[in-house]
Amino acid sequence: MSGLGKTLMIVGGIVFLVGFLMQFIKIGRLPGDILIKKGNMTFYFPIATSILLSVLLSAIFYFLSRFNRP
Repeated sequence: MSGLGKTLMIVGGIVFLVGFLMQFIKIGRLPGDILIKKGNMTFYFPIATSILLSVLLSAIFYFLSRFNRP
């Protein structure tokens, strides 16, 4: 199997797993997420969630690149 095909299958599997797990795990708001309510306007910026996802995705891609070397 070519390198691109294998990589696409791995990424697809990871996306499938994350989507499957999100059906059962409710993360909700994390401490550090910004929520501002004024009148009938609500502003929500998930900064802590964004940082957590960035760290997790960086770790996943780091390990994929380590194992993908010839």
